[in-house]
Amino acid sequence: MTSRTLLCYGDSNTHGTKPLSQPGVLERFGPADRWPGVLRESLGPGWTVVEEGLPARTTVHDDPIEGRHKNGLAYWRPCLESQLPVDVVVLMLGTNDLKTRFSVTPADIAHSIDVLLETLVACRAGPNGTTPHVLLMAPVPIEEIGFLGEIFAGGAARSRRLAPLYERVAVKYGSAFLDAGEIATVSPTDGIHYEAEQHHRLGKAVAELVKKRFGA
Repeated sequence: MTSRTLLCYGDSNTHGTKPLSQPGVLERFGPADRWPGVLRESLGPGWTVVEEGLPARTTVHDDPIEGRHKNGLAYWRPCLESQLPVDVVVLMLGTNDLKTRFSVTPADIAHSIDVLLETLVACRAGPNGTTPHVLLMAPVPIEEIGFLGEIFAGGAARSRRLAPLYERVAVKYGSAFLDAGEIATVSPTDGIHYEAEQHHRLGKAVAELVKKRFGA
């Protein structure tokens, strides 16, 4: 059986960062409790799942505080080309764009996703120079609680407007779409990250959609 490659490209919630109780202390769930790991287990041996989650990664923005390397667009093409041929890309970014420091609207964030998908098409990182299939995920809406609440001030309301905008982008590119907010919820500890049980819910839902849309 030929193994197919699925790339999960995202931020801390793809990385598997545990809900934060204090600043500067980052912990990560083990492979079996991160949604890409659950996805890998659910898909089985016919798939190679690449986990490419970076905490604080944005869609297209250099972070003036956490660094230029958090720009998701800057590493997007190198990541795709380093893993080619890539059969399926699962893309979930946008949560960090909600930080007050970026001052962007939900429409701006959706347009940034469009830029990423346009770059993906140009990259032709799929088998035989084709474009990989895409599952675009709208991130789970956030809550403004805990010490992260001030960093994301005003972001909760904006996060609830992302899903329909993302879905339009998915339709434009003929991509599969999943609203992660219909599957999982953020932790009451920090309002941004997921508890392990939510990772399991999301991983299983992604696996089901991948099997349905792209074959087992």
